[in-house]
This record gives sequence, C-alpha cells and structure tokens, in this order.
Amino acid sequence: MYNNGIQTYRKTTVITADPGKLVLMCYEGAIDQLKIAKQKYKENNYESKCKALQKAMNFIDELLCSLNFEKGGAIAKNLAELYKYMNTKILQADINKDIGGFDEVIGILSELLSAWEEIINGQRKKIQPGSIELDRERMRQASNYMSA
Repeated sequence: MYNNGIQTYRKTTVITADPGKLVLMCYEGAIDQLKIAKQKYKENNYESKCKALQKAMNFIDELLCSLNFEKGGAIAKNLAELYKYMNTKILQADINKDIGGFDEVIGILSELLSAWEEIINGQRKKIQPGSIELDRERMRQASNYMSA
C-alpha cells in the first residue's frame, strides 16, 4: 500500500511538472539508475543491474525524444549525438564488464544536468505562466519510467 502511494506521488509529480523540471528529472533519473547499476554489478546481482541500466537508457531516450530540432538547431543535433553516444557507451560498458564506462556516462550526465539547472533556473524568472504547452501524454509515459 505504501508503494502505491509513492507511485501515485511520482506520477503526479511528473504529470504536473513543467518541461524544464522534466528534463532535470530525466537527467537525475539516469544518473541514479547508473549508480544503482554499478552497485548491483559489484553485488553480482545481474538481474537488478540490467533493470537499472534499462531504466537509465530509457531516461536518456526520453531526453533524445524531447529534442526540438527545428528550434534547437545545432545544439539539439549535438545533444542527440551525445545521448546516442551515452546509450552506446552504457551497452559497451555492460558487455565488457567495464564499470568505468558507467562512470564516464555519469560524468557527462552530471555536467549536462548542471548546465540545464542553470538554464532552467534562469528561464523560470523569464517565463510567463501559460507560455509553455505541455504534452500530458508524453509526461504520463515518462512517469512509467520512474515507477517501473
């Protein structure tokens, strides 16, 4: 029963979050899941490691799918390549049993998270209420990553 309350809270948080907060949540989720995967790898708990890696990759995929190439131009293209690189690196690190690969991706994600926090916190001061259109269905789908 307690877990149902947590899942409901997480879904509500995702559904009601502004787009900037969702970006931050995806970065944080990917980082957290990679840290869990590293720990599970050290514990030889390969099933849990695989689940955590899949969740991390799902968060990165969500970041990739959220890019707007028309408005984002070269930055969106570069981020897309970086997201693809990170997912490939995760797979290679898993296959090669190289935890250092997970650390590399955590480092990249942490740097991007820091940059996005600065951008979003600066933008919040400038954004007028109602000026951003939210895609509620995509947010519901993203919430499944957090509760799965």
